[in-house]
Amino acid sequence: MKKILIALLLGVTMVSTAQEKVLLRLNYEKGQKYTMDMKMAQVIGVGVMTNNMHIQMKYNITSVSDDTYESSAKITKMVMDMKQGAVNISYDSSKKDEELDETGKMMKSKMQPMLSATIMTKGDNLGNILETKVEPSNIQGAKDFTKQSSSVIYPKEAVAVGDTWTKTKNDGAMNFSFTYKVKSISPKNVLIDISGKITGAADGDITGAMDIDRSTGMPLESKINMTMKIQGQDATTNMTAKFTKG
Repeated sequence: MKKILIALLLGVTMVSTAQEKVLLRLNYEKGQKYTMDMKMAQVIGVGVMTNNMHIQMKYNITSVSDDTYESSAKITKMVMDMKQGAVNISYDSSKKDEELDETGKMMKSKMQPMLSATIMTKGDNLGNILETKVEPSNIQGAKDFTKQSSSVIYPKEAVAVGDTWTKTKNDGAMNFSFTYKVKSISPKNVLIDISGKITGAADGDITGAMDIDRSTGMPLESKINMTMKIQGQDATTNMTAKFTKG
């Protein structure tokens, strides 16, 4: 009888664990600071073009109200190594002018305004970016970096292991259809598997994974891999983003 009771208790525990649900929300606090560290590697064709980028951004949560928040962000580091045919471009924002070659100095003149910009966003606790402003307002391209911080849009409903939800994004030339699936739930983390399709100017597949802090809803680390064809050329893009407090 004792063994039967133990087996029943174990069975109930396993069922309740499997059915556990979590409501994924961004639970920011005013004054909270965090850093995004993103690395991206792109390869197009065989020796046609390669592009490796490393970007760091620091965020400050300036306001929290009900289900929305406001933040300000600055790009603190940008490293780029690009090769297209015989042309090589290398740039590192942390280097002095005398440490850069001519192409690096050219890139610095273009990127310096972006590094001085303050990017202000308003978003909701599902991860939707509702509004973006840049100061000074005439800096081109700065707004695009906020798209990286909105790496996932959470569903309205609580989710359990095995549950899925979808989100479609468009960058003007390509459509990205993401499917998120809950892989596991622990007291501290929620692990997500990512899959999807790319259509439009390119056609391909998306795979990846995400580790989410359960209490804050903040993605601790996300990995996205894309394989596609662009104008007949095979192309891959691999992105890793890590988010840390402070």
